[in-house]
Amino acid sequence: MVSKVRGAVFGLAFGDALGYPTEFLSYDAIVRQHGVRGPRELPSKALVTDDTQMTLAVGDGLVSALEEPPLSAERLESRIRGRFLQWWQSPDNNRAPGNTCMAACASMAGGKPWWEATIAGSKGCGANMRVAPMGIAPGLTDDERAGAAQLQAALTHGHPTGLTASELSAFAVRWLLDGVAVAELPEALRQRCREQRQVYRGEWLGDHLWRQPMVESPEAFIERGWDECHAALDGLEEAVRYVGPDADPCTAGGAGWVAEEALATALFCVLVFPDDPVGAIARGAASSGDSDSIASLAGGFAGAVHGAEAWPAEWFERIEYREELDRLANAWS
Repeated sequence: MVSKVRGAVFGLAFGDALGYPTEFLSYDAIVRQHGVRGPRELPSKALVTDDTQMTLAVGDGLVSALEEPPLSAERLESRIRGRFLQWWQSPDNNRAPGNTCMAACASMAGGKPWWEATIAGSKGCGANMRVAPMGIAPGLTDDERAGAAQLQAALTHGHPTGLTASELSAFAVRWLLDGVAVAELPEALRQRCREQRQVYRGEWLGDHLWRQPMVESPEAFIERGWDECHAALDGLEEAVRYVGPDADPCTAGGAGWVAEEALATALFCVLVFPDDPVGAIARGAASSGDSDSIASLAGGFAGAVHGAEAWPAEWFERIEYREELDRLANAWS
């Protein structure tokens, strides 16, 4: 388990760094530079994006909140909000950060409570590309894990699909750490969509978030998120057979700019390379969509399956924020 935790923490950063240079390139340009299956070697100085930076912020906030268990919404929100604002003000926050995260942080910095600062209509993948710590952290109940995953998303992304995709991304990491086979994961996630379809976690999200125009109840609010995630996960098994490992993965799961597509496309990358974690993140980096976020999610999933030994040893020395990633992996181990 220690190796798998380390593999997941560093895997998400490796995927992020591999996808960073390709994020805004066309698919044809990526293929010309790296071949059909994408880049398989990190640069000598492997820089990451806001995906890893915000994952570290979420992880540090969760570690702090768990110093005095049990985990509560109040303790978690205050600590993650503080880390987000530190990131927002940091001179290193210069990696094309998402507009939603920046706008929500600016509003929180101006004194608004998070439920007013969050961007109600946004379901961008910034909600779930940073949620892995909620899956990695040991000892949480399912309700705590789900609530924490949704709350960290809600601070910036108020759309129900941002919340539900974050919960599913966290549970995917947890289940893979616990030994669930990759091939079984799509149906397990779809089953959770069905089981949780009308569960609004008011003890974590409060009574403000769901009150949006044309929404009649908290159950109606959250249903939309679960339904959109279920639709995105439908057909992944068939895509593995018919799209395959040599095509743009976005044709299987979507471009990944929104949360449910980022989850689906990242999972597709791991499904088509079940025994090759480097191949999985290379496939995510060679995509026509949000390459760094797709590859980062895929790296977290693949690392949770295969452990740290599956990644090239020299990558651990090259990756930016190595000490911070080490600290987070050691905390969860």
